[in-house]
Amino acid sequence: MMQKDLTGTGAFVRNCWYVAGRSDDFDRSLKAMTLLGDRIVLFRGEAGEPIALEDACPHRKLPLSKGSIQGSTVVCGYHGLTFDCTGSCVAAPTQDNAVPKRAVVRSYPVEDRYGFLWIWMGEANDADPTDIIDIPNFDNPTWGKTKRGAMEMKCHYLYITDNLLDPSHVAWVHLTSFAGAGTDNRPLDLEEGDDFVVISRWIAEEPAPPYYAQMLPFGDNCDRKQHYECRTPSTAINMSIYTPPGEGGADKPVSENAFINISYNFITPVDEETSLYFWFQHRNMFADDSSIDEKMFAGAIMAFNEDKEVLEEVQIGMANRKTPYLNLGLDAGAMRFRHKVAQLSTVEQPGDA
Repeated sequence: MMQKDLTGTGAFVRNCWYVAGRSDDFDRSLKAMTLLGDRIVLFRGEAGEPIALEDACPHRKLPLSKGSIQGSTVVCGYHGLTFDCTGSCVAAPTQDNAVPKRAVVRSYPVEDRYGFLWIWMGEANDADPTDIIDIPNFDNPTWGKTKRGAMEMKCHYLYITDNLLDPSHVAWVHLTSFAGAGTDNRPLDLEEGDDFVVISRWIAEEPAPPYYAQMLPFGDNCDRKQHYECRTPSTAINMSIYTPPGEGGADKPVSENAFINISYNFITPVDEETSLYFWFQHRNMFADDSSIDEKMFAGAIMAFNEDKEVLEEVQIGMANRKTPYLNLGLDAGAMRFRHKVAQLSTVEQPGDA
């Protein structure tokens, strides 16, 4: 399938919600960030409300993050121009309190949800908080959660989604965590919709990988489903379902004995060569077992650092390639997903098609 390759173009899908960080990463201090190539300053107002503004005073473009917070406004550190949460200038001390009409900065809609701070990078009038992903059972007390993770990866975000739609790489990259029998060459099923791609497969009566083996409430052998899903432009939902042997399979309902773990992964582009990666894991058992929370979080950190090492080298190799690259059969899901992302980008930037 031929599609426009967004890597190297500077094009990002903007009309959607991205994770800017964990909610408790933002307080009454000015935090400068770059997201989708935009320089943004984030902070919390007097009532704890999140605020995100363009990080540039319109006078001489000094970053507002070099200024100070006053109530729920930010004061430029050069000449005191003061901006509220809408980006409007509400004070201009050097102008006899006559606010210049052009003294406006861009404001970005932001929402706290699921312990993350979400930011809308497109047209503000199009932002609808109900479009933020729905996470079933998030408030269900019988489901356990790990703490929220965050890391930076020095690679384009689509290399991360490529990786998250590839169950086969675990057999080589994650030998001590997610790898297990059947993860290298068993057939894969592909499902897709307008805004998602799912790669999945059932592996019958094989030992569980090291990451899961000690958590399962049944024997060493099990039936296992790998479910790798990406939703445009950069949300990945990796679900593992484990059942006693004989209780799993594509032609059966989910067993009442199943252990289900869902990893929610949110990837936010910083620029063409850097991405922010946020996640947490959600399971249907052992809700109050903090030791499992800690083991799962530590295991995820180890595995994601293994991915990070590979993908940062992929970024360097692809950016400096001297010979053509190729796609393998295992890349089918990733290529279909890239096509969907490219279509969204083309709709937003029709002149760049």
